[in-house]
Amino acid sequence: MTREREDPRDARPSSTEDRESDGPSADIPRLETGIPRLDYILKGGFLRNGTYALMGPPGSGKTIFGNQLCFEHIRRSPGARCVYVTLLVESHSKMIRHLRGMKFFDTGMIPDRIYYISGYQALRDQGLPALLELLRRTLRERRGTDLLVIDGLESVEQRAPSALDFREFVHAIQGLSALSDCTTFLLSTPRGTSHAENALVDGVIELTDQLIGPRAVRELTVHKFRGSDYLRGKHEVEIDTSGMVIHPRTEIQFDSPRASAAEERCRMGFGIESFDAMLEGGLPSGSTTALLGAPGTGKTLLGLSFLAEGAKRGEKGIYFGFYEPPPRLRDKARKVGIDLDTHIKRGAIQLIWQPPLEHMMDSLAEQLLELLRQDPTPRTRLFIDGIEGFRAASVYPDRMPRFLSAFTNQLRMLDVTTVVTEELDLFTPLIRMPNPELGNVVETVVLLRYVELRSQIHRLISVMKMRESLYDRSIREFVISERGIEVASSFTSAEQILSGQARLLAGMQQREEEP
Repeated sequence: MTREREDPRDARPSSTEDRESDGPSADIPRLETGIPRLDYILKGGFLRNGTYALMGPPGSGKTIFGNQLCFEHIRRSPGARCVYVTLLVESHSKMIRHLRGMKFFDTGMIPDRIYYISGYQALRDQGLPALLELLRRTLRERRGTDLLVIDGLESVEQRAPSALDFREFVHAIQGLSALSDCTTFLLSTPRGTSHAENALVDGVIELTDQLIGPRAVRELTVHKFRGSDYLRGKHEVEIDTSGMVIHPRTEIQFDSPRASAAEERCRMGFGIESFDAMLEGGLPSGSTTALLGAPGTGKTLLGLSFLAEGAKRGEKGIYFGFYEPPPRLRDKARKVGIDLDTHIKRGAIQLIWQPPLEHMMDSLAEQLLELLRQDPTPRTRLFIDGIEGFRAASVYPDRMPRFLSAFTNQLRMLDVTTVVTEELDLFTPLIRMPNPELGNVVETVVLLRYVELRSQIHRLISVMKMRESLYDRSIREFVISERGIEVASSFTSAEQILSGQARLLAGMQQREEEP
């Protein structure tokens, strides 16, 4: 089963309160947009009675942004009214026809609460003064309007006799907004280096839509925001039937984490007696562990054992994977004696599968963190099967070290004990981690590998690193059968394999020794 993402309109990271209380704008009234997470980026929303420029190329989502802003504002503010002015050749009927498929669109709000008017003819026939008079008259007639959207500001600049006339028009709009107690948004398409309005307005937001490799990527950047702090840099944008959703960069959301998580920590075992003994009873709660290994070494089954053992103890478990759908996963567990079905039926374990589609890295992290916050059960266990799924979703690979650090730290703050898998190359004698930074951000590293001896394949397991704990440094042989995963109680069998002129297939270079 694929989990459908919850509506994230009001979702905010846990550190939002601290962020929104900072800065000189703490007492200035805000206009909340209702666009998921944009208010978080702006530390609470736009400042009321301000004038803001939104620019972006065709297809970047400007018109959706402006309309979604209006409809969400009406829903959140009883008695509020919006005026949407278009300066484009496109008719209102065509624009509304395109918007009907959006969940935020409600024809019952038109025309009383949201009023559409075209200023194109006035601008074309009589110029800027006529357009300005149309705006004044409309706001007088539509008393109570507190949100004004002007879509197509580039048409005004094209019709302006001079750059000075255009700047004076923008200045007049600001004055009109102040007199009408109205917050104004100026939507425009980039036009070379000419953006005279940006120096005059209170804030500048840019939407982009570009190809990065084969992927089409939309992003939002706040370039200017007077009177308030905000989250700088590029943020991922998604547009679907719910409208526009913004995904702030994970590493900038959580750049000021708390120093520690839960005070009392316990051990979280795998239910494999010999392996738990190697870990001195299990993984420390609230920690993150990486299982490294080539395909087929048993990483997924070891992670499922970790979830199943927690379910037996009454601890909640979540599987978050990219490559194996739930039916196949349950069948795999069933064949080795891991009773996932029973735990899933009673709600102790939840399987979340991400189909092999194009994902956004920050969206994946948000989905998981929001799920954990909705049910903050103590001692939750999380198994992320394939950290490479996040890497594949990253538009900018150089973000991975900062992303992993921020993401894993948030899991610790939620007192979640996390196990992640990292795929190593199958046919190589060396460990080459695709994400070398993963070894730095996790507390524990467990290596699973193959060894060939006398035409037989053997599996070995070892704990390579474990912070804040003692652990057994020996290499153990383990087998996977219908009875589950069994780890040898001593290093004897592994020593015999490694000293018997063993040839390593994947995981670590090993010098061959004579018997």
